[in-house]
Amino acid sequence: MISSMTGFGRYEAVKDKMKISVEMKSVNHRYLDINIKIPKKLSAFESNIRTILKKYIQRGKVDVFVTYEDYSEASCALKYNETLAREYIKYFHQIADTFQLENTLDAATLARFPEIFTMEEQDADQTAILEVLDLAVHHAAAQFVSSRAEEGENLKNDMLGKLEAMQKDVDFIEAHIPQSIAAYRERLTAKVKELLEEKQFDDSRIAAEVTLYADKICVDEETVRLRSHIEAVKSALAAGGSVGRKLDFIAQEMNREANTILSKASDLAVSDAGIELKTSIEKIREQIQNIE
Repeated sequence: MISSMTGFGRYEAVKDKMKISVEMKSVNHRYLDINIKIPKKLSAFESNIRTILKKYIQRGKVDVFVTYEDYSEASCALKYNETLAREYIKYFHQIADTFQLENTLDAATLARFPEIFTMEEQDADQTAILEVLDLAVHHAAAQFVSSRAEEGENLKNDMLGKLEAMQKDVDFIEAHIPQSIAAYRERLTAKVKELLEEKQFDDSRIAAEVTLYADKICVDEETVRLRSHIEAVKSALAAGGSVGRKLDFIAQEMNREANTILSKASDLAVSDAGIELKTSIEKIREQIQNIE
């Protein structure tokens, strides 16, 4: 199976009045880069999340967003700060005495002052949290991998189509080179005859020049290697797995062979085919950048 490095996954796990949501998305990256945004209350579990994700992902820049909600009644407790309340009362009495004011302070008024009453989160069951978090991460990662596999299959089919187009261009070049050599021989013979008019000319010299020309434009080695590279890419796509780096290297080699063919091109037809080869290779390289 071929996987794209672009993917998305999301899952909400709910248990015992606790909900943890995990959302993942990724883009291309040379290595595996996991960035986790997690509530402070769950920060102790970040390493657990990384350990799980590394079982699912080999490459890509992955952003993970974790949210946590606790609906239990025991999640928060109301705290009364009696010491602070006494301080407020003391200073109210002091103000009233100093400025000879009526002290109308009552309990309801006092309760509205800052920090008299506060809400404090209670320590949650860490084992229960980890259980729900693991469930959410595994399911989100599974969905994430599934989306990558679906996109990877599309990339694979697109690349196979481009490889077939490359194969046709290689076939054309191999078939056209002998025609180029024959045409060159005809042109050279006609030119020599025109120059010498009725005089005899040495046919062996013509043959020697044609041989030199044939050697100059020969691309047998390049086309053989291109065929080999095409088959190597097909085999890697069929085998699946994390083959992105391998395919990228093969694509570089294919581009090198196409450049050599273009440098040896003897006529417009071969040049056009060489350009088509390079275009297909470049498109394949772009697709390879998305493969894990």
